[in-house]
Amino acid sequence: MALKSKKRPVKHKQNNNMSQYKNPNWWNQENDSAWERTKAAFKRDWDQTKHDVGGHEPDTDQKIGNTARQASGKEAIPPRGVPTYEEAEPAYRYGFGARLEYGAEYPVWDDELETQLKGEWEEIAPARRQTWMQDRAIIRRGWDYDEEEDVVETADR
Repeated sequence: MALKSKKRPVKHKQNNNMSQYKNPNWWNQENDSAWERTKAAFKRDWDQTKHDVGGHEPDTDQKIGNTARQASGKEAIPPRGVPTYEEAEPAYRYGFGARLEYGAEYPVWDDELETQLKGEWEEIAPARRQTWMQDRAIIRRGWDYDEEEDVVETADR
């Protein structure tokens, strides 16, 4: 049986929305580092998604390849229009980190995983207990985000 290295809590600067959330017990420096690399690209992807579904956001012409290149630092990230992504960041971040933690045990999102994530989310984000169904979609998108798959798609260009 392999011993799991002891993980230390990560202390970092958080925006106002993030300061009301706690990290899950398993969150560590590796999760934090991976998230910071991905966050800005996710913001532009979020803006593009809102535009694509009929929102009053400008078309940023953000494709998955742009997101992947921006997340890896290979492409500059243009300025964004409206800063509403920050409200969704905690849920994206949680889903993204949860995949790193639970992905081997749950290679596919299922009811058992969702029940576990919901309970954890309600514990670390108590102010959001009544909004699970809204947050669930964002958490799921963070969970489904796969850096390696996006890099492969980008390399095929």
